[in-house]
Amino acid sequence: MTLKILLLLHLVSAMVWVGGMFFAYFCLRPAAVAVLEPAQRLPLWAATFQRFLRYAAIAVLLLLFSGLSMLLQVGFAAAPLGWNLMMLFGLTMALVFAYVYGVAYRRLCQYCAAAQWKLAGAALNQIRQLVGINLVLAGAVLVAAVFAR
Repeated sequence: MTLKILLLLHLVSAMVWVGGMFFAYFCLRPAAVAVLEPAQRLPLWAATFQRFLRYAAIAVLLLLFSGLSMLLQVGFAAAPLGWNLMMLFGLTMALVFAYVYGVAYRRLCQYCAAAQWKLAGAALNQIRQLVGINLVLAGAVLVAAVFAR
């Protein structure tokens, strides 16, 4: 694959994943808390994540593929420090995402289905914290991309 196509794929995938996390964290969550009771808010989150996490999973896979492909064209040793840092932070973010999708989201769905709102709220709070960590890591990726060349 050409470098330009890989870079385009990489940037679009990052926009989908990180943009979705930003929207959920800073826009949807405060609005949902302000206008919905837990019995409505928590199933809304489960339904929202059902859609978003599928797109995000594709974006994560494409990010890892495109990033590794671009890095291998240069080689780990010859690559700028920022590229290696981006790979490290990106892999960490992918592991956090895998936990959110594979564990925390499933708990949220189970608790919502059983109308166990306190437990569902705890599961959602864990997801919120992990998304916050991934947003900080995304910021570190940007810093590495811009300054560590």
